[in-house]
Order: sequence, then C-alpha cells, then structure tokens
Amino acid sequence: MKASQLKRTLGAAEQSCRTSGARLTEKRKNVLAILLRSKTPLSAYEIAEQYGRDYGESIPAMSVYRMLDFLAEENLAHKLNSENKYLACAHIACDHSHQTPQFLICSRCNKVREIGIKPEVIAALRETVEGAGYRLQTSQLELDCLCDDCAERSAA
Repeated sequence: MKASQLKRTLGAAEQSCRTSGARLTEKRKNVLAILLRSKTPLSAYEIAEQYGRDYGESIPAMSVYRMLDFLAEENLAHKLNSENKYLACAHIACDHSHQTPQFLICSRCNKVREIGIKPEVIAALRETVEGAGYRLQTSQLELDCLCDDCAERSAA
C-alpha cells in the first residue's frame, strides 16, 4: 500500500472510530497499519514481531489480541477463522455500505481478497441452514482458492 493511501485509510479509520465513540489509540493504529501494509493475513504473534521491527517497541501477543478484537469490533479488521489470522478490512475508506464479507484465500501464496456477499445469497444460506435444523452463527465465508497468478503458474 502506498504511503498516501495508507495515510488516507488510517484517517478514515480514525474518523470511523470518532463517529462510533471509540478511541483508536496510537498502538491500535500502528497494528492496523501493519495489517494494511501486509500482503497476507497475519497472526497476533507475527504482528507483535512486526511491531517490534517497525516501531522499536516490544508488544505482548496478548495485547495484540485485545487490539485486534477492538479493530474487528470497529469493522476495521477481520479474523480469518480457518487460519486464525487477521487482515485489514478492504473497505475502511469506502463510502458505500458494506456487505457481509467473503474471503477468497489462495492456498498457494496465501493472498486474500475480500469481496461482499449479496444479501439474497446470505438469506438463501440462512434458509438452508435453518431447514437442516441449525442456526447460522456467522455468515462470513472463507473459500479455498487459487489466485490468477498461482493458477497461471500451475498451468505453465
């Protein structure tokens, strides 16, 4: 992510937190910046290591987990349950309303793309789940995929 885009996205995150009455502390903002700069999802331990390299300060993984919980509650980050890793929300600086996230995860290079799921797809999914005698706890989907770059390399 370019420096200007990073600055704009962090500014949008700060504004979002002000609007919701939450406080984006400097350390939370730094953790979000690490996620925004990363090309792949990161674990709390990887974030703690990167934090030390980027900011010259040691930070315990448990503190990182609390910051990630905050960022997720504020819709600034997402947890990939299948990998127990986190990534920044792709829509922090967008002005449109957000759909339920779906994550396309490349099984070869671990690159992730966040896309929205149409409400009618979620409604159909919920109906199918309830028809089977269950209740949907989360509608976030994580799909195992190959990105175009890895698929092209496989075909070559």
